[in-house]
Amino acid sequence: MRPLLAAIALLAAASAPARAADLRLERVWPQWHDADSFSSLYEDHTGRELAGGWIILRSQPDQRAGLYFLSRVENPGARVPGATFILRVVSPESIETRVFHFSADIQSGSRLFEIGLTGKDWAGARVQPVAWELELQAADGSVLARKASFLWEKSSR
Repeated sequence: MRPLLAAIALLAAASAPARAADLRLERVWPQWHDADSFSSLYEDHTGRELAGGWIILRSQPDQRAGLYFLSRVENPGARVPGATFILRVVSPESIETRVFHFSADIQSGSRLFEIGLTGKDWAGARVQPVAWELELQAADGSVLARKASFLWEKSSR
């Protein structure tokens, strides 16, 4: 009887849904993209942008050129509706932290997000952020995951 109960307990633990704490930002890479890097033959024929397997979020949706934070989200648990990416950035132009919010539903599994500061929200291709932090929050405001640059971690922010 005892081995049967142990097997049932193991099976229940293995099939339990993953906690939100298991969700993580695996990688975050800031990089500049010109507007034409998003153009494709598909778009020429259909008029719709081809995102492939990526989810593209832009601070200025009608502007494509900008500084993007390519972010891989690993979510072994259930879908997280109504989540928000909060991007905090310090640019060389000002010591003030600029904050941007991007709404997203986080599906189960591994997903790539291109989170872009586009149009007037970023100065240009040659401008690199001094420091940055990307946080993913649930709809209730609880922090699900967070990544930051080395300088962000070392600052008093």
